[in-house]
Amino acid sequence: MNDKIRLCCPCHFGLESVLKYEIQKIGGTDLKVSDGKISFTGDDNILARANLCLSTAERVLIELIEFRATTFEELFQGVKAVELERYIGPQDAFPVKGYSLNSSLHSVPDCQSIVKKAAVERLKDKYGISWFDESGPTVQIKFSILKDVVSLYLDTSGVGLHKRGYRRNSNAAPIKETLAAGIIDLARVRSDSVVCDPFCGSGTLLIEAALKALKIAPGINRRFAAEKWSCFDSKIWQEERRRAIDNVDRSAEFRGIGADIDDAAVALTLDNAHKAGIKSRVKVEQADITKFVQPENSIVICNPPYGERLLELREAEDIYRKMGRVLGKGGSRQSYIISPHEEFEKFFGTEARKRRKLYNGMIKCQLYMYF
Repeated sequence: MNDKIRLCCPCHFGLESVLKYEIQKIGGTDLKVSDGKISFTGDDNILARANLCLSTAERVLIELIEFRATTFEELFQGVKAVELERYIGPQDAFPVKGYSLNSSLHSVPDCQSIVKKAAVERLKDKYGISWFDESGPTVQIKFSILKDVVSLYLDTSGVGLHKRGYRRNSNAAPIKETLAAGIIDLARVRSDSVVCDPFCGSGTLLIEAALKALKIAPGINRRFAAEKWSCFDSKIWQEERRRAIDNVDRSAEFRGIGADIDDAAVALTLDNAHKAGIKSRVKVEQADITKFVQPENSIVICNPPYGERLLELREAEDIYRKMGRVLGKGGSRQSYIISPHEEFEKFFGTEARKRRKLYNGMIKCQLYMYF
């Protein structure tokens, strides 16, 4: 197909600048940044490359249209005007999902069925058929209605991009892979960095650091919805996978050092590191934070436990005090710590050089940076 396509990548609030840099690096142009998403222009190769290589994007969407609608008729006509046949074949499944906020059209199920009806009518006209059995590949239609402005998308990723394929199991409070990758970027991890995580959990921060340092595309071991769409040449995906494999920096000297008080977490980190193909780069042991010794010229990146109930909160604050005694505060021993605790610095004993507001799921956090 290889015409220019308008694409859109949602991301965690607070990671827009990191994602912007990533999109520019893969060749996206004409970027438009808004809260929690970036839209840009590219061709079929950029679409495949974005799915394979972007580490902080939640998914890659094709942006079809934006229009105002305050009535169901306006919604219907707006959707019916879109060239859906460019992407959706006569056999393809095209389910619809979306949301509406602060808009006249507030009933999501009603909006869903109007969007579906308009898509069916459009495709009936184009293909000259009256019934769609939808037995082929899935082309997911997504809509958002925000203050009466309708945006219509197609989801090319399928399962969210945070699902890299290495973390089939996780412990109780995992950090999402895309958020971890953003923190790794903010900590400026390089090919020769030594990265430590004394609360490694399921290993996400260490693994994402290794992927970044070795230039391993985060989506290299998984498949994407649009690979099955007939409108895209399968050669493009093969080409971009080869490109990603050629880009891996096997000479990188990166090392990861992990620890956790829980034996099961240590085993889980090693298992996930093995699945991610970077097990030889990390060393993990069972240890309490008080036993942690941070090497010179290393970066600590961690998501320490935090408590929601009072007892857990006291325990978490005690851990922050212990962290303050053993973690580096800058110079050759840097630390990047994500925590939802508003008074983290008080217990840690040192004010951060810089703070950044991030969301871990629905939890508002700060990234405390000591460098």
